[in-house]
Amino acid sequence: MPTLLAYHDVDDVDAWLAATTREEFFGPLGITAKAFRDPEGSNKVGLVVETPDMETFENAMKSEGAAAAMQKDGVRPETLVVLVEG
Repeated sequence: MPTLLAYHDVDDVDAWLAATTREEFFGPLGITAKAFRDPEGSNKVGLVVETPDMETFENAMKSEGAAAAMQKDGVRPETLVVLVEG
């Protein structure tokens, strides 16, 4: 099960943290995500993501559902960076 580190900027950190969109989108795919915020107070947030395999994650992120979820949560997609463990 690959572990990923993803980070990006959001419009409103508190709203992003409170949103259930991540669980609703990723959960049915067997993907989990633990959320983090910048202690300095910037709009940068991060996730540690566990995914069954990279294909599942990559296909999910290319979907219209991912775009809609990011828009709903105020994610700035152009800032998204995903790193793979190891």
